[in-house]
Amino acid sequence: MAALDDPDVPEPDRVDGAPHPRRTAALFGQDAAEAEFLASWRAGRLHHGWLLAGPRGVGKATLAWRIARALVAAERGGAPDTLHMPADAPVFRRVAALGESRVKLIRRGWDEKAGRLRTRITVEDTRALHEFLGLSAADGGWRTVLVDPVDEMNPSAANAILKLLEEPPARTVMLLISHMPARLLPTIRSRCRKLVLRPLGADALIAAAAEAAPDTAAPAPALAELAGGSVGDALRLAAEGGPEIYARLLTLFAAAPGIDRAALHALAESASGPGGEARRDALGRLGALLAMRLARAAALGRPPEIEAGPGEARLMARLAARPAQAAIWAEAADAFTARLDRALGVNLDPGQTFLDTFLALDAAAGRAVQV
Repeated sequence: MAALDDPDVPEPDRVDGAPHPRRTAALFGQDAAEAEFLASWRAGRLHHGWLLAGPRGVGKATLAWRIARALVAAERGGAPDTLHMPADAPVFRRVAALGESRVKLIRRGWDEKAGRLRTRITVEDTRALHEFLGLSAADGGWRTVLVDPVDEMNPSAANAILKLLEEPPARTVMLLISHMPARLLPTIRSRCRKLVLRPLGADALIAAAAEAAPDTAAPAPALAELAGGSVGDALRLAAEGGPEIYARLLTLFAAAPGIDRAALHALAESASGPGGEARRDALGRLGALLAMRLARAAALGRPPEIEAGPGEARLMARLAARPAQAAIWAEAADAFTARLDRALGVNLDPGQTFLDTFLALDAAAGRAVQV
């Protein structure tokens, strides 16, 4: 089986064009979560299981790796004043290279037969934990297990992690990173202390993006709005042409209900074909985002202060100007995501899947104008 640190194996928990969170020294906009963890440590109540929850790309993995490095460096000493560690520190370098024996990463593994990453974290990915946890740290210090993200575990893997949470090994801290904690087993949630990381403000997002991708221009207001406080999403969307995709969606739905089928077909096909996973992900997230922004505008009775694309305010004034329309768009957003996840999860044709899914949004527009 390919090793986690094999340079030829893509890392599922890294944004293209940006360093992996374990190689990132700075954390922006999450002082409260970091302070909460340190306060627990200083008080001598360091819980064995921590659920780092929040939207994707707001710094959960970066915080987890900061915690892991600090635990290694602390040995049997007390809690440090800060989790920050310079990138040239020996512990930082060992952890960054996945060469620290007291830190174990669990994430989606490589499927040798299919020649690609598995779609889920399987029990096979957790088997190395038995050997890892069966050994005592040579200096009696802390051991850390990171699961990134815990949302991707299949039932067998989830049960393996649950067993460890129920019978925690001595001086071991488990850091479970979750984008969607509500979907986890209630028994996993109940055995963890929760750290909530919030979406970044504009200043923190711009600073984090500059740190992660210094050669890339700072996110424009529209891109920052699309990213919703997630630097990870800002970088992903910039790489996949997110603003351009969203502009095409706005142009399509300017005619809703009754969107141009040929233009929709061209957009759907642009995310089809081999190697189109990232663009499919961007198109799916932006379609759901459009419905959610329509729902929010209807509930508030006004469009957002910042347009996420050209013509968005006009579209909202027509389709999402009244509170009664909010429920239609909120339901459409949930149905959009569920339909897309279900169809792509069983490998249905992406082009046809997107065609059907966006036509369902068009039907929602038809209901909205009737209200």
